[in-house]
Amino acid sequence: MPSLLHFGEDDLLNCRFAVSPLWETQEAVRTLNRPARHGYHAHWLRRMRAAAAGLDLTPLWLLMPQRGYSPDWLGPPPLGPAASFEEEIAAIRAADPEVAREESARSLADTPGALASARGRALLADPARMVRELTGLLEQAWHTLVEPDWPRLRALLEADVAFHSRRLAEVGLGGLLPEIDRRFGWRSHTLTVEVAGRHERHLAGQGLVLMPSVFSWPDVISGFEPPWQPTLVYPARGIGGLWAEPTDRTPDVLVRLLGRGRAAVLTALDEPAGTTALAHRLRLAPSSVSAHLTALRDAGLLVSRRYGHQVLYERTPLGIALASGGG
Repeated sequence: MPSLLHFGEDDLLNCRFAVSPLWETQEAVRTLNRPARHGYHAHWLRRMRAAAAGLDLTPLWLLMPQRGYSPDWLGPPPLGPAASFEEEIAAIRAADPEVAREESARSLADTPGALASARGRALLADPARMVRELTGLLEQAWHTLVEPDWPRLRALLEADVAFHSRRLAEVGLGGLLPEIDRRFGWRSHTLTVEVAGRHERHLAGQGLVLMPSVFSWPDVISGFEPPWQPTLVYPARGIGGLWAEPTDRTPDVLVRLLGRGRAAVLTALDEPAGTTALAHRLRLAPSSVSAHLTALRDAGLLVSRRYGHQVLYERTPLGIALASGGG
């Protein structure tokens, strides 16, 4: 049976997008232990194999059941579209040990044998120590598994948000949600979500957080209970090419027209992106990419908009036509 979320008029005004480096860190940890998720991440998995082997992730995996409850203290609500990992991990570090113990016991009970295991009993025996150790382990996982690729991951996630924010303005929430994922349905101010387990909730003015994720693919994940603002996590657009190495697919005619650097930048903007992400993708100096972006924008081939801490660039209709060879 699907989960049902009932929207009032106030809820339609309180929907927002979020990007969370903490969430991606947790989902990267889950992905290492879930072969069904490996399809799009084979390159990342090969590159991370040796580094991941140096982390003892078992305590985190115990609190990440395949089906069931994951403790809220370990996954607090996303702070907003531009929160840093340091800001988010601070909320976990400040968790109430007794609340952490209660929620962790509930989570361990959803994994057969975990509650009675030696590691499970040790976590619950000293909840203050558990909070410290798991906070430290998440920090290690961030620095090892996610932070080296965060500019690339953040660019993809922010491009997803930019795209869907534009679509929200064009088609409204009821039109957008089924576009985001086929498991979302909308009818008469009620969102249906095809996920494991059934929930029904009247949002009562809280609205909804929509959060794209790289490592949660192919799952849609829901958080409906307090302290979460109702949240839906969905696979981000464009992850199929996330780990692909850059290739020179710039048309020669575009190179002759614009020069190689500007042509490469224009061609690379299949999705909105910022200067740092493009420089990383094209293996060019950020200063060079910035100069190319400014020239292309001044020529009417790009537009820019601020999102969070950075400026994202995307092609205008003329830029699209040139990049696709239709000019």
